[in-house]
Amino acid sequence: MTDTVALLKEFYADKLAALERHIAGARFIGDYDANNTYQYVINREETQLSWVGQAIVGLGGEVATATPVASREGGKGADVARRIADEDARDAHAFLERWAPRVEAMDNARQRGMLRIILGETQEQKRFFEQAAAGNQNLLGIRTPAAGPRVGSVLADRWIE
Repeated sequence: MTDTVALLKEFYADKLAALERHIAGARFIGDYDANNTYQYVINREETQLSWVGQAIVGLGGEVATATPVASREGGKGADVARRIADEDARDAHAFLERWAPRVEAMDNARQRGMLRIILGETQEQKRFFEQAAAGNQNLLGIRTPAAGPRVGSVLADRWIE
């Protein structure tokens, strides 16, 4: 089990770093559709991390309490949003390339199955990022004509006091 715990901890740290980058990147994504997609991805990654964390603890390991803080180069506008989404698509691809062979080589079928689900969701996230980088606005669904034109943008900070 020690090898499984070590692998899960490494996977957890890698996924946590991706989550932190997505949170940092979402601050520069003003388009509602793209930002909603980032919020969806962030929510799923938080859920995935809870699964992996519970697995680590269940196998007798400890989850690191320190959270890495990611920063992204930003700015404003569609070009910055596309660059960030393109970076995230490439990062998701690299994550999949790095982890798919290791997950498939795992002996623990239960943990392998869990990580396969996360890899599948990461593949979906990669597709979202690629579509956002290409300027597609229908990322999570098609907007109805009755909704009217897209106007405005999302604030970088959620709570303003």
